[in-house]
Amino acid sequence: MTTERRTEHIPSGRPRPHPLAPPAWLLAGLRPSSAPVPWAAAARAGIAMATPLAVGFALDEPEYGALVSMGALAGVIGDTADAYRMRVLNIAVPQALGAVGVAVGTLVYGHGWLAVAVLTLIALISGMISSIGSVASVSGLLLLLNAVVGAGLPMPQPWWTAPLLLTTGGLFVLALTLLGWPLRGRQPERAAVAATYRAVADALEACGGPPTAYDERRQEVTHALNQAYDLVLGRRARVHGRSPSLVRMLAQLNVLIPLVEAAPAAHLRGLPLPPEIPAAVRELAVAVEEGLTGTPVLTLPAPHSPSERAIDSALRHAAAIVHLAEPDPYNVDDRLGRPAALRVRARRGVRDMMLSEASWRYGLRLALCIGLAQSLVSLIEVERSYWVALTVTFVLKPDFGSVFSRAVLRALGTAAGLVLAAAVLAEVPRGWWDVPVMVLLAALIPAFSAKGYAFQTAAITPVILLLSDQLNHEGFDLILPRLVDSLIGCAIALVAGYLLWPESWHTRIGDRLADAVDDAARYVERAFAPVTGEAALRAARQSRLQARRRIYRDLSGVRSEFQRALTEPPPTGSRAAAWWPLVVAVERIVDATTAARVRVNHGAEPPAAGEVDRIARQLRELAERVRASPTPVRVDLPPEDDTSSVLAPVHHELAAARAIAHF
Repeated sequence: MTTERRTEHIPSGRPRPHPLAPPAWLLAGLRPSSAPVPWAAAARAGIAMATPLAVGFALDEPEYGALVSMGALAGVIGDTADAYRMRVLNIAVPQALGAVGVAVGTLVYGHGWLAVAVLTLIALISGMISSIGSVASVSGLLLLLNAVVGAGLPMPQPWWTAPLLLTTGGLFVLALTLLGWPLRGRQPERAAVAATYRAVADALEACGGPPTAYDERRQEVTHALNQAYDLVLGRRARVHGRSPSLVRMLAQLNVLIPLVEAAPAAHLRGLPLPPEIPAAVRELAVAVEEGLTGTPVLTLPAPHSPSERAIDSALRHAAAIVHLAEPDPYNVDDRLGRPAALRVRARRGVRDMMLSEASWRYGLRLALCIGLAQSLVSLIEVERSYWVALTVTFVLKPDFGSVFSRAVLRALGTAAGLVLAAAVLAEVPRGWWDVPVMVLLAALIPAFSAKGYAFQTAAITPVILLLSDQLNHEGFDLILPRLVDSLIGCAIALVAGYLLWPESWHTRIGDRLADAVDDAARYVERAFAPVTGEAALRAARQSRLQARRRIYRDLSGVRSEFQRALTEPPPTGSRAAAWWPLVVAVERIVDATTAARVRVNHGAEPPAAGEVDRIARQLRELAERVRASPTPVRVDLPPEDDTSSVLAPVHHELAAARAIAHF
């Protein structure tokens, strides 16, 4: 088992690809995701974007209907949240900034270099606020997009007409998304909490099996916990603590943590758990989803080892809390770190944005590209010139993925979308026939967005062209300018937004990974820090829980960053692939540390202070190696000789990690 776990993620001899085969990073972007199609969102998109067109034709104002549909398009793209109260922020806040953007763009339309300067400044602001968070990122995107459209297209007068129409479209989408709120209430949050219980059940079922299978299940648990906590806590300001349903869901999440902690200990035993245990967790998931209360009935085998006792104790306690009708609200708020009030987080985000070097760097990067795009179309006659800046804006979003691969995928997606758009513009007469066509095309946007960026671009392109045709009446003549402008925008993003910035192709993923290793060292020290006194023990446990959740969330972010880097061309992609085994190794070190802490809590002999210090020191040395080495060179290093210590699995995983990072 030792040899298998130390080598399973190390790339071995693979058959060489055909010389003419597309590169792996491109194939990864073109491979459709397995995410399910959001049918409800697809139906809302069709209704939200086709209805304004129908109203515009009925009132003999098709241009106004097209502008409302454009606003609805932004709402459709932002309609990705599950919880209803999150949808309000995800759609309404970007719409507000989008209205500001189109108003400013309308005011500078036709003013030449003044428009270039204003759009460049807006690009700087848009790029900087994108670093605050996901809602701010979409808001910054819509601010810039609408400003570019307002500065590139003649809008109805007076100046406030276009902002009003676009905002109306976005709010129409929001109204459609909120129709189910009175009927479904907290159902999205309950479903997310129940999904977390099912993910834990899958992880427990994988305990003692192949390491790769357990690692995948553990990653799914981390993702499910992150999503559930974000839904229950992330967007609330004052409602939490006054809402019994939120208090109960938070208690159900918190009580799951000891079970999550016990899973690594059970896995390291090397034996599968009795099937009654994951089955009992799945029954709890049903109770969470259906809101069942009462006295739980559990039929569990008798525990024998420390890890079995930990699982048995955690599972029985979870069953009691899940079926409790009214948990104590004073026992759940700060269990894993209560988020600050919304205004506090907003103020903190703005402060961090202003002081962040990365925020300024991205803002300047985006401003440079938009300034170049607008300067180019001001000096050279380019049809529908605003599409150049729109393409730059969509491509140059590093929080959305690799800039390089997005530029290539956008060009391919645009070409595919133009094929469909050409058929629509050539065969469908302008007028009422556009309404049923828009229903179908708009419904494709959520469906294709779930499959990948190239697919999303292919779905959005014909919709934008159909709406543009309502404003410009150019029909099939829109096709070639759209392709040319998109290619120009992709070229600007690649050269000025990618190649000129060494951070794009000299990846810093090693630094991020080294920070995670340092965090693992601190976690080991905190897990076994000597504590005396009942109050100190409770505080120490609370601190460990928060540290564990933080490090697993950070490691999830590291994993996402590496997966994004794998889609980059060499050298970034190849370096990410070389360091990838160490990402897995660090996750296993944290797992082994958690398992050791659980075993100590249930009767195992605690490790000596010197042993803990030695592991922490070796982890910090490992972090320095990662920072100093551009690529790892794997060597075989023997694990620690002492196999009797509770930290023996940690020594084993640490030896594997040091072997990967040795140079």
